[in-house]
Amino acid sequence: MAGLLGKKVGMTSIFSAEGKNVPCTVIEAGPCVVTQVKTVDKDGYSAIQLGYVDKKEKRSNKAEIGHNKKAGTLPKNKVAEFSEFKEDYQLGDVLTVDLFKGDLWVDITGVSKGKGFQGVVKRHGFAGVNDATHGQHNRLRAPGSLGASSYPSRVFKGMRMAGRMGGDRVKMLSLRVMKVIPESNLLLVKGSVPGPKGGYLIIEK
Repeated sequence: MAGLLGKKVGMTSIFSAEGKNVPCTVIEAGPCVVTQVKTVDKDGYSAIQLGYVDKKEKRSNKAEIGHNKKAGTLPKNKVAEFSEFKEDYQLGDVLTVDLFKGDLWVDITGVSKGKGFQGVVKRHGFAGVNDATHGQHNRLRAPGSLGASSYPSRVFKGMRMAGRMGGDRVKMLSLRVMKVIPESNLLLVKGSVPGPKGGYLIIEK
């Protein structure tokens, strides 16, 4: 899909035309530079590669510096490919948030907040124990039995247990665009999106 790279700024709320208070995520979308144009003849498929947020040359390797020099730009912190653009773009072209004017819905991909090692109640929504009897006192948030002993004498793969939570690539589908502010490169979408403030996002039309 056609789209842009962006960064999560934070959350706010605005009033809709009906007078309802709508929670929104503020996203800085672009400007993104076209760092590579892929074609069917040369690469087997058509797409454009976009780069977002300049990176210092001393923190970049020679391959990154050379690759971006062809587009007349500095190395980028975040790079992604997009397809299905209606327009033909050339190396060095700059895409802005104006791309989303008139589009009411977008898909947004990001990396969710890392929660570290969590138990089954937080990680999988286990109920825990609310009505303990028989003197039970210290197993309120424990997972309980993991399986039988004599047979199969093992724990099945996929058993929901405690472990690391978050830090996953998450895609939110069909988020409504509430407002576009071109002069500040800002996009306001309804609801929340994955990741912390300052986290990079892929926004697709």
